[in-house]
Amino acid sequence: MQHELGRTPPVFFLCEGSPVLTPPRNFAEMLPTEMSVRIFGELDAASLCSAAQTCRLWHQIIEQSEQLWKKQCLLVRAICQREVDSDRRHGLTWKVTLVRNYIRSCVKRDWLIGRFSHVRSADELRDRKLMPLDAETWGEILQAELHR
Repeated sequence: MQHELGRTPPVFFLCEGSPVLTPPRNFAEMLPTEMSVRIFGELDAASLCSAAQTCRLWHQIIEQSEQLWKKQCLLVRAICQREVDSDRRHGLTWKVTLVRNYIRSCVKRDWLIGRFSHVRSADELRDRKLMPLDAETWGEILQAELHR
């Protein structure tokens, strides 16, 4: 199935009497939507968000593909399972669930792997992205610290 919305029609130029077909500006104009989604599926969450800002067609494909957001959200779920499952039970889309939990998963992962185990003052955390975490998450972090 080819894209209809945002699709650039072929353009012909006359060069010495013969028409020359100019190539499309990007792969998403030539490929079926499903193939474009597979290509975008190779990107991480940050790159996917950047790609969505590249052009209208890419934005449309990425925004409308729950498959892309689900894949990224399942990676976040590996760290924030309780939060992701709760959001999904409440009917949030994969994209909204990812947006709500992405930074939380990065912060939680950093704590769980011990990145902050030897912090001596709040000044050492000044340039880090942090966010509030619930009591259960702090329990997991403290448990990990006790096992280090």
